[in-house]
Amino acid sequence: MLDADFFRRWLTAATAAVDREAARLTELDSPIGDADHGSNLQRGFVAVSAVLEKESPATPGGVLTLAGRQLISTVGGASGPLYGTLLRRTGKALGDAPEVSEAELAAALRTGVDAVMTLGGAAPGDKTMIDALVPAVDALGTSFAAAATAAEQGALATTPMQARKGRASYLGERSIGHQDPGATSSALLIGALAEAARDE
Repeated sequence: MLDADFFRRWLTAATAAVDREAARLTELDSPIGDADHGSNLQRGFVAVSAVLEKESPATPGGVLTLAGRQLISTVGGASGPLYGTLLRRTGKALGDAPEVSEAELAAALRTGVDAVMTLGGAAPGDKTMIDALVPAVDALGTSFAAAATAAEQGALATTPMQARKGRASYLGERSIGHQDPGATSSALLIGALAEAARDE
């Protein structure tokens, strides 16, 4: 069973991963976006870590809901609302249980991903974070490691796609040949989840 500490470890690992990869995320965002994806997410996750140190929610749902709210209020552009919605809706789906099973987390994360698809209007194949998140959620029933691998493969698979949603879609065919930064950062988030599970 996964408790609030596990979810705090997940977000701490995610903060470290975003911090480590911020320059690469911004580099990926330069040709097809606003060249600020890495710095925006870095600021957001640092704020998440700070608020979780200050407030200590006692439940997995509480940790994710607080983190999601913090991302929405501190990250500019589209990524704040999208990542914030992902974590907040996942947290709300987990409810007030002090511990949750891996299967419950997988179901809640699917609710979160569905909420992101509704908010952004994106589907798999549109060259967005959804291309990493959907395969990750599908693989989560197998293991956290399988979900991380699926997310990584999903992010890599965005390179030959033409963007149909988000800022990159304005470039039309010129978006082809660039790995999507949102899918890449989503793979980092799922990779951090696998890391937290290894530390159990």
